[in-house]
Amino acid sequence: MRRTSGGFTLIELIVVLLVLGLAYGMTGPLIGETPVGLDLSTASRQLAAGMRKARDVAVTSRKEAVLTLDLHSGTFRLTDDPRIYELPKKLSYSMFTAESETMYTNTGSIRFFPDGSSSGGRITAAAGTSHQSVDVDWIAGRVKIL
Repeated sequence: MRRTSGGFTLIELIVVLLVLGLAYGMTGPLIGETPVGLDLSTASRQLAAGMRKARDVAVTSRKEAVLTLDLHSGTFRLTDDPRIYELPKKLSYSMFTAESETMYTNTGSIRFFPDGSSSGGRITAAAGTSHQSVDVDWIAGRVKIL
């Protein structure tokens, strides 16, 4: 009677290693970069959260609060908050706001008032032909991702 080993042959091991190597080679580049859609979604959610926070600060503190966006660097700041919030760098940003809220060609603001209203405006993040916007209603100060 002949006993057989329950192990794998050398050829089977080589085939498995080859398949694993091919799988890693195909997925490796995908892991290193985030898809544009994810960057657009991240940017719009960060901007919407910043605007909602500014509106909440204005209503609760009973004084104006401002979100100021630097289009060139892709960063924004909030009134009475020392932090600088960074948006995804791969995107370009544009802003439509009241003329009185435009400081320089690369910087603009959206102002929120104690009654909940705002100066209104829209910030758009874009990459190529894809874009996503965050809109602020000037009457109610409502923030909406479009």
